[in-house]
Amino acid sequence: MKTVSRGRMLKFANLALLILFPIAWAAPLLRAGLLPFFGLDTISVLSGLQTLWQKDIFLAVVVSFLALFAPYLKVIGIALIQFDLASPKLKPALNLLGKLAMADVFLIAIYIVVAKGVGVGRLETGWGLYLFTACVGASFAISHLETKKAPQA
Repeated sequence: MKTVSRGRMLKFANLALLILFPIAWAAPLLRAGLLPFFGLDTISVLSGLQTLWQKDIFLAVVVSFLALFAPYLKVIGIALIQFDLASPKLKPALNLLGKLAMADVFLIAIYIVVAKGVGVGRLETGWGLYLFTACVGASFAISHLETKKAPQA
């Protein structure tokens, strides 16, 4: 039986993120409601951004970059390096993009803690929050392992 090399596994995992990130953006991050006896509204990354674009354009641009563009550009950049279509010198910039994407997960966690601390309404985490966090974490791990990979001759 043929074993799959570490490099091929990293390529496959990275390419899987190109599919998983958009799913995570549409998946329910949170279910929120004002009072315990009213229904809960489902909030996803995309629905949250839609609302944000109507309220505060500057913040919407920042959050859109952190939640959508930074992680996706990082995955695409790593894929380009993996398939020898871009220089490995791009890795430091991609690592910065990964850190910015992780900042978005941190902000969501702060919002949850603050909302639960206020205690006015109900807030439940959805499976999309875990998927989104896993995607960002996997992207971070893949880029870390790519950085540690020995240069090929």
